[in-house]
Amino acid sequence: MEGSKHLNSNGILTCSNSRPLTPTRVLRGIFCLLVLLSTAFMMLVYLGPVFAVTLRLFSVHYSRRATSFFFGTWLALWPFLFEKINGTKIVFSGETIPARERALLLANHRTEVDWMYLWDLALRKGCLGCIKYVLKSSLMRLPIFGWGFHILEFIAVERKWEVDESIMRQKLSTFSDPQDPLWLAIFPEGTDYTEEKCKRCQKYAAQNCLPTLTNVLLPKTKGFYACLEALRNSLDAVYDITIGYKYRCPSLMDNVFGVDPSEVHIHIRRIPLDQIPTTEDEAASWLMELFQFKDRLLTDFSAQGRFPEQVKADQDLSTLKCLVNIAIVTAITCLCIFLTFFSSSWFKVYICLSCAYLTWATYAQFQPSPIVSYVKSMSITSKKRKSKLR
Repeated sequence: MEGSKHLNSNGILTCSNSRPLTPTRVLRGIFCLLVLLSTAFMMLVYLGPVFAVTLRLFSVHYSRRATSFFFGTWLALWPFLFEKINGTKIVFSGETIPARERALLLANHRTEVDWMYLWDLALRKGCLGCIKYVLKSSLMRLPIFGWGFHILEFIAVERKWEVDESIMRQKLSTFSDPQDPLWLAIFPEGTDYTEEKCKRCQKYAAQNCLPTLTNVLLPKTKGFYACLEALRNSLDAVYDITIGYKYRCPSLMDNVFGVDPSEVHIHIRRIPLDQIPTTEDEAASWLMELFQFKDRLLTDFSAQGRFPEQVKADQDLSTLKCLVNIAIVTAITCLCIFLTFFSSSWFKVYICLSCAYLTWATYAQFQPSPIVSYVKSMSITSKKRKSKLR
């Protein structure tokens, strides 16, 4: 059934096709959110210290592999919620990208939940557990989710380059091993799109001889170049990701209750590294041209309701894979609950210590170093001191 029609900010006729917020949707959404939070809590407090601390003391590579598998299994619950329970249609267009590449993702930022829909793409490509985001530091303070962001090694920034530069470069240096699976997703606009922010960007562009954009904000280039510079030699490609919503941009609670969106369109371009300039100024100009392309693409999307070159192969999410993920997460959660309430009291002590550690480590952004690397570092430091004394 067609919804009400109205003119959007660009004067284009659109259709408001939001699903009604019924009591059934509210109850279902609350139930799903409680399941997601409870399963996340149990997996984080039981498995987080094992994989992200104990195993990491011996091998960062195997720590990341284990974390990627188990927490990627939990993340797969979100695409199941979006596509199978809420009935949101995910439409891919552009290029069909290879699975399991190490890549840098450059995405536009239409709303607060864009990053969640990248999980739908990553799940189809076998990269769900290794996708990492550059996100604002305030999100690290979210209950439970903040712990998850820390365990998955997201990069938290203040959105002030003089503060963020050293943090980003240090974190990026730990991602340079080509043996570690990696999808690093960044939103160069730095914040989600609003009409007010767009007008400010247009005013700034006019004053500084920059392109005037209407569907995206001006990209910030320093963070992008830092990622590119640190990882260029270990990446397979850069993915240009453009996200469009039909019929309106959703909020987090729209996602939870299944009210919006009815369709999410994701356009993909795979860009080889040798096509991206190596100098900072040229890379900044390249990124600006990329966002001009995104702007034109979104203008066409607003008019036509779709991106060009729809990809058939990536459309359907496997129900069987979703059910297997749910079974694994359910089994782990049930075991954790049993150990907590019906087994030794030492498990309760373990949970308290785990919660304390995760809270501190997330706040301090602490990641343990492997023992071997630590011993080598101490040995090198000791030798340097002795040579100075001589």
